[in-house]
Amino acid sequence: MAGLRARGGPGPGLLALSALGFCLMLQVSAKRPPKTPPCPPSCSCTRDTAFCVDSKAVPRNLPSEVISLTLVNAAFSEIQDGAFSHLPLLQFLLLNSNKFTLIGDNAFTGLSHLQYLSLANNNLQTLPRDIFRPLDILNDLDLRGNSLNCDCKVKWLVEWLAHTNTTVAPIYCASPPRFQEHKVQDLPLREFDCITTDFVLYQTLSFPAVSAEPFLYSSDLYLALAQPGVSACTILKWDYVERQLRDYDRIPAPSAVHCKPMVVDSQLYVVVAQLFGGSYIYHWDPNTTRFTRLQDIDPQRVRKPNDLEAFRIDGDWYFAVADSSKAGATSLYRWHQNGFYSHQALHPWHRDTDLEFVDGEGKPRLIVSSSSQAPVIYQWSRTQKQFVAQGEVTQVPDAQAVKHFRAGRDSYLCLSRYIGDSKILRWEGTRFSEVQALPSRGSLALQPFLVGGRRYLALGSDFSFTQIYQWDEGRQKFVRFQELAVQAPRAFCYMPAGDAQLLLAPSFKGQTLVYRHVVVDLSA
Repeated sequence: MAGLRARGGPGPGLLALSALGFCLMLQVSAKRPPKTPPCPPSCSCTRDTAFCVDSKAVPRNLPSEVISLTLVNAAFSEIQDGAFSHLPLLQFLLLNSNKFTLIGDNAFTGLSHLQYLSLANNNLQTLPRDIFRPLDILNDLDLRGNSLNCDCKVKWLVEWLAHTNTTVAPIYCASPPRFQEHKVQDLPLREFDCITTDFVLYQTLSFPAVSAEPFLYSSDLYLALAQPGVSACTILKWDYVERQLRDYDRIPAPSAVHCKPMVVDSQLYVVVAQLFGGSYIYHWDPNTTRFTRLQDIDPQRVRKPNDLEAFRIDGDWYFAVADSSKAGATSLYRWHQNGFYSHQALHPWHRDTDLEFVDGEGKPRLIVSSSSQAPVIYQWSRTQKQFVAQGEVTQVPDAQAVKHFRAGRDSYLCLSRYIGDSKILRWEGTRFSEVQALPSRGSLALQPFLVGGRRYLALGSDFSFTQIYQWDEGRQKFVRFQELAVQAPRAFCYMPAGDAQLLLAPSFKGQTLVYRHVVVDLSA
């Protein structure tokens, strides 16, 4: 029986030897270094270098100890964000002689040890802004042999080259034509005009309106809108927290065409001009926080008002009403103690459509436009304390609206016409001369305005969208800038509201739109 047991299993000595062998295998296994990841088929690798040809992407299964990577004739055109983040010890990166056209904004993130970068002989036309910022110790950069488009997108590169300690081989512009073959390092920063602007829709007021007048009262910003569709002059208040226009109050006005706010001696008045039912002046009572009717405007004198203009001359407040009826007369009213009183009748029987007060060279003037004759210029007589007819703007046989602006030392008039081109005229000392004609069939409203040193002109039409023009100082003309989807505008109004620069476009046929003027840096 004992012999049978010996043949059926290992003896004690054999068991001891087996255990000793297993322990030795464990010790040898514990001392063996980790297996080096395989080198991708398209690469030749050593422990710390990789040379790759015809790769379809940046190889991912390279040893993390690689400090030098070369890609040649790569079969992809875009270097994506974080493409080399798996190689944090990389010191030399050669990406030359490929067909790269795009580089991700964060393509070189994580390469804090990179000293040499070659992107030469690719198809790069631009580079992401601050693409080299993560490369703290970059010593050498080669960008030669690319087709760099030296527009605003590479302005940052010109700035970086002027201040970096990295050695950069000379690189040249391929475009635009004015910079072709110019060395990027030598481009003057002043040649880059990279700031542009835009008008973007900011707020929609879901109602039609025919006039808009912003005003300040008790340190708050308000907007008065004439809304015949809802029989009211609507007062909106600017909410500085929400940065929006909010409903505030309404003045009954069944056929309002203009609501003109005036702050006289810290008191708020609103002149409400109506086509029917008479025109009135309202006063804001801060005790009852309500508008109350202060006085009527003579309906025999003002029959069909079309525009209102308020102004001060020698410390006195006035407002003028343009009357567009055959039997009415454009009239001037003056504030005296506790009300506005008729001061002068101007320009009867001419269907006047718009007024513009101009206070230049110490000579107050009032320009009256008409749908039936050339605009008339009145000059204030300090002796008579009245406006005296000075002449006509004979270059325009009729005008729906008249506005003015100054550019440098010159004064200009803008006149919109419903039939025919609108005109830009310059004052030549004794007369106006035409400097520009703008296509504007169906135009009833235009408005020049200045935003941060940039001058614009909004020109509306009943038959097409609104055109925004920008003043070209060199050519002394307006150039087309932007089209706004505003139908049948009846006025344009520029309103600064804190840091928001707003353009309001009251529309007769649709919603009243509020656009914000934004500044865009094309080099960002």
